[in-house]
Amino acid sequence: MKNNMSSVDRIVRVIIALIFSALYITGTVTGVLAYVLLALGGVFVLTSAINSCPIYSFFGLSTCKKK
Repeated sequence: MKNNMSSVDRIVRVIIALIFSALYITGTVTGVLAYVLLALGGVFVLTSAINSCPIYSFFGLSTCKKK
């Protein structure tokens, strides 16, 4: 896959995933919403790790600096 995420975008996604995890762990969010947020957080971490977002690719977007 082509890299299409900047480092700022990756850091923001990881921070959001950590917030979602903290909401689940503390019991602030429960039920189906908790599992949805955990899944979304997992997707954010995965896309940050591979440095590519499929939704960005679908729409032809990129937050990377052009070389």
